[in-house]
Amino acid sequence: MDGARTWTMSAKELDRLEVLGRVIERRLTQRQATEQLGLSLRQVERLCGALRRDGAAGLVSGKRGRPSNRKLPAVLRQQALELVRARYADFGPTFACEKLAERHDIEVSRETLRHWMIGAGL
Repeated sequence: MDGARTWTMSAKELDRLEVLGRVIERRLTQRQATEQLGLSLRQVERLCGALRRDGAAGLVSGKRGRPSNRKLPAVLRQQALELVRARYADFGPTFACEKLAERHDIEVSRETLRHWMIGAGL
């Protein structure tokens, strides 16, 4: 098993594997696959190529396991939560967010702060 990897596929990716497998076996046309999958012909062609080249692993998202490009730095999160714990522990996320922006120049959305506070048990 040199270089063998285990991939976890979502239900959507499993459906794609089934439909695209039928396309490769020539039991289904690419046009019919576009209708079943709700994708463009170009996307179906690209996915068929990936399936032929890489097998089922070619259908697994390459973004899986990577952090988001929009993720805020951990230092900012830590700094904001320390301030909330020390000074604004009894505030809700909206008011705490306003105070962080007003007094500490920390600009995050209230929803982001709310998720951080829930995760930290505040």
